[in-house]
Amino acid sequence: MPLAHLPRTSRLGRPPRRAGRTAGRRPAAALVCALATVAALAAAPPAPAATGRTAAATSVEEAAAVEVSVNAGVGLGTIDKAAFGVNHALWDSHMNDPEVTGLLGEAGVGVMRYPGGSYGDIYHWKDHTAPGGYVAPHTTFDEFMGSVRASGSQPMIIANYGTGTPQEAADWVRYANVTRGYGTKYWEIGNEIYGNGHYGSGWEADDHPDKSPHEYARNVLSYAEAMKAVDPTIKIGAVLTTPGDWPDGIVGAGDSADWNHTVLSAVAGTIDFAIVHSYPGGATADEALDRTARLPGQLREVRRQIDRHAGERSSKIGIALTEVNSNVQMNSRPNGLFAADTYMTALENGVFNVDWWNVHNGPTKVETVDGDTDFNDFGLLSSGGCVGDVCQPAVNTPFHPYFGIKSLTKLGRPGDTMVASSTDSDQVSAHAVHRADGTLSVMLINKDPLNSRTADISYAGYTPTGQAPVVHRYGRGDSDVTRVAATTGGDQVLPPYSITTITVAPHAAAASVGAPGAPKATAVGSSTATLSWAVPANGKAVRYEVYERLGANAQLIATSTSTSATLHNLPPGSEHAVNVLARDADGRLSRPSEPLTFATTAPRDSSCLVNYRVDSGWGNGFVATVTVSNVGDTPINGWTLDFTWPSTGQTVQSSWNANVTSSGTRVHVTDNGANAELAPHGGSTATFGFVGANDDANPTPTTFTLNGTVCRTS
Repeated sequence: MPLAHLPRTSRLGRPPRRAGRTAGRRPAAALVCALATVAALAAAPPAPAATGRTAAATSVEEAAAVEVSVNAGVGLGTIDKAAFGVNHALWDSHMNDPEVTGLLGEAGVGVMRYPGGSYGDIYHWKDHTAPGGYVAPHTTFDEFMGSVRASGSQPMIIANYGTGTPQEAADWVRYANVTRGYGTKYWEIGNEIYGNGHYGSGWEADDHPDKSPHEYARNVLSYAEAMKAVDPTIKIGAVLTTPGDWPDGIVGAGDSADWNHTVLSAVAGTIDFAIVHSYPGGATADEALDRTARLPGQLREVRRQIDRHAGERSSKIGIALTEVNSNVQMNSRPNGLFAADTYMTALENGVFNVDWWNVHNGPTKVETVDGDTDFNDFGLLSSGGCVGDVCQPAVNTPFHPYFGIKSLTKLGRPGDTMVASSTDSDQVSAHAVHRADGTLSVMLINKDPLNSRTADISYAGYTPTGQAPVVHRYGRGDSDVTRVAATTGGDQVLPPYSITTITVAPHAAAASVGAPGAPKATAVGSSTATLSWAVPANGKAVRYEVYERLGANAQLIATSTSTSATLHNLPPGSEHAVNVLARDADGRLSRPSEPLTFATTAPRDSSCLVNYRVDSGWGNGFVATVTVSNVGDTPINGWTLDFTWPSTGQTVQSSWNANVTSSGTRVHVTDNGANAELAPHGGSTATFGFVGANDDANPTPTTFTLNGTVCRTS
């Protein structure tokens, strides 16, 4: 969400809803400006580690070394066919230029979203109108689909919730998939409907008298029923707020819960995917680039919320990040790094689709960033517009974020397996993909504008050949994603502000057995979990091994000769991410399964009970109340309560009715004297509260310890 959680106040002809992303005024002269064993195993499961080095530079004594760890045995998921997407908008007269279609195809774009952000809630597809907004020529649904088909991608369609009806949406499905045979799979029900004024800020059209999340959820069910009656194979998405961004956590007037919990409690049994947007903002693109680190926590919280409300059906509900941009210095080189880093970070953390905002948009402000003219234009491609007497390059000229996305084609493609990677530098981020052809690619993004780095890459679960790797780079002086010469005998140089992708070939033949099916948690207790999985599609496994992810490393926690295993001695209230690998008769391990994340429960037979409740929130802050009960047989006189924040961005700002201190993510609470006595069997309780801040998602703590005893939670 742009502007650091602040609500926005514009739609259509009003001031822009995002700096640079205008939502409905007619383009100006340029036709676009307006809308425009852990120690032994952690190093290298599931196979003995093999250290390989990438191509070396000849002399870079000044470059600091970066240790890069890649573990091909720790799977982060498969790149979906819908992974790499972009947004198109009705006001864009260049939407369907053949040149645009070609550029997007070269960048590996597999999804095109239509009809354009908030326009989705004013657009009527039958007569191709958007009352209150501008519709450019040659942007009809059929013309858009012509470009989609020409590029080999697929559409993501926003069904009009704000000013439309379930019947209008169902008729669109019928026209698209029955009459025209387009096979349009993904349908969102509205755009950012939480921006309809219910929380005090309104930019999204919504003609419903009741603008509450309850009413949106009720209508999502109506839309889904009508649309799936026409084509039951389509996928329906519901709009959620992004955890940690406005209006996350806010309970509106007349509501019993915030937007996400209200919506999911009603629609989790029906929808196929949840929709979130991300505009991290900051004063500069560099600040936004640093804020990519918030995404894993935000997306994990979305999954927790889905798990809570969908139960066993949770695995059937995907997450789509259908709008993303930094919201600052949008055409700059650092925003190109942001694009590559954000796409992969989101995909590695459970998102199946990421869509950049926008293909074309229009310039708003001119400044210089890293020696280049930046137009603060959300577009991937130039719109040819001007700010005063300073004009953009020719229409459809790519900006840096385009090349950031194009760089991803050198890292992986749909069907490839994302694997764990990490670096020891906060200035260099890493992403790794085990490709279907057996090669392994590592993308290293040097976010330092001044200094080169040298990357020493170690591989676990994969042994590269001794031949020189294939290296591609996008950095200063490059006009495109460029293959550069690789040499042997040293470490790969990462120039300042660059994206470097290193691809190595395998030394040994792959296992004869394929990856097992995605594991499922069939039973989870406070200290145990039982998992099951499907046999690999090809080959015969003689044994299965379950590994828990520990960053870029892993720990073997169970083996089995069947397709299930029970994990023991797990801490109560703890989260775990696991993969299953199959071993063939020659002892070789398969690729990892899709990952599974699960959480153990609090102990059911504890002598204490803790209730943690968030009373109110405002995106980046909240008020919480904690109630402690003694349900054992012995009175307690004097107590301490300890818990750990799930997110590093959570803190306590002030408190009452108890003494609360913090050290990092650990919180220590003691009674205030007046509430020191806790009678047995729940005869009395101690309640305290605090004001908290969250610079990220705000997940609920999972484990509370009272006088050393792990408590039940409610």
